[in-house]
Amino acid sequence: MSERTLFAIWDEDSGVRRSLHRLVQAAGYAAQTFGSAREYLEWLSRGQAACLVLDVHMNGMSGLELQQRLAAPVLFITSHDDAVTRTNIEKSGAAGHLWKPFEEQAVLEAIRRAVTR
Repeated sequence: MSERTLFAIWDEDSGVRRSLHRLVQAAGYAAQTFGSAREYLEWLSRGQAACLVLDVHMNGMSGLELQQRLAAPVLFITSHDDAVTRTNIEKSGAAGHLWKPFEEQAVLEAIRRAVTR
């Protein structure tokens, strides 16, 4: 991955977005954050991410629904550790997933795996 590799981070929680944005940038990568699917889809006409970090459960369009529209690798994040969510993530073909709260190093390793997959 080069310094120009762009990661799109999508979560309703502004604190999670801010934290992941700082973490990805500190690792030397570019990052763009979004609070909704609408924001991301509007931006998509102007940019393209190498990897998306998506929250599974979002208002409006879920991360799982957005993933179906995209070609980029997806890393799901969620605090919903239940059988339905686990099954949906496994069936989605996502590049990976993390349960909130997560360790910074785990996020970086999951992102690297997703992009090189």
